[in-house]
This record gives sequence, structure tokens and C-alpha cells, in this order.
Amino acid sequence: MNWMRELAKTESVQNAFTVFLNQYGLSGLEKAMHLYSGMQEEYICRSKTEISKFRVTDIYYLDIKTHTITIHTRHGTYQKYGSLTEEEKRLSPYGFIKCNQSCIVNLGKIRSIRNNDITLINHVRLHMSQHYTPKVLIAFSQYPLSEINDQAV
Repeated sequence: MNWMRELAKTESVQNAFTVFLNQYGLSGLEKAMHLYSGMQEEYICRSKTEISKFRVTDIYYLDIKTHTITIHTRHGTYQKYGSLTEEEKRLSPYGFIKCNQSCIVNLGKIRSIRNNDITLINHVRLHMSQHYTPKVLIAFSQYPLSEINDQAV
């Protein structure tokens, strides 16, 4: 861990780190690191005839119909065969949550929630079932704002 010793020698970084920890605490640092790593994470979509790769943060939401998962991203839609449960397990560490029986949404792409409708930053509206409403509301209220949410679509 030589990089930690080098980091400790850099006074400006040390001061910024101390200010950050004083303001946000260790849990804030953990959230910031997790958010940053999520921004770097790549998603690979494989179907029988195609393979595509894009950043997890480019995904707005995923929905499923008869084992065909459609992935809606900034750059278009992609399809693959699979299970929404498996996708939820894979993507939940990056701020994705189930909003109804057949849809997982990226919390970082939600602009607002009103009644049972989720409005995304690209103006798409998703229905949120009553069963998932409490979990989505809590997760959205605790999800940190980031530049992802401010990007123009």
C-alpha cells in the first residue's frame, strides 16, 4: 500500500479528504466510492446474434416479456434472453430497483415520482405497483444526487 503513504504526503489531498470525511463521514465516503465505481462499470448484453457493451449508468430501465429482457439506454434499446431476477441481482449494487413485476429502474435516472408514476430524465413514464412503492420511495429518497441525473438527454 505504498500509494497510501504517497497520498498521506500530499497535503492538499489530505486536507480535501479530511474536509470530506468531516462533512459526510465514512458512510459518505463509501457511497461516493460506490457511485464512482458504478459509473465505471460496464454492462455486456449478449443475444444469439449480437453482443453490445455500454456503461451501467447509461441504462434507464429494463423490462421483460416472456423471458425477453429489453434494456433501455441513452443510446437505444437492446434485447436479450434471461431472467429479471438475475438482472436485479446484478444491477442492484449500482442503484437499480424493481418498480413493478416486470421492470427494474435506475434510481439515478428518476426525475420524479408522483402517485404510482415514475418519470425518468428522458421523460419516459413507468408505472410503479403498490407492492413496490414503499421500497422505491425509500430508495429514491436516500439515493445521492449526481451529475448522471443532470445530463441532457
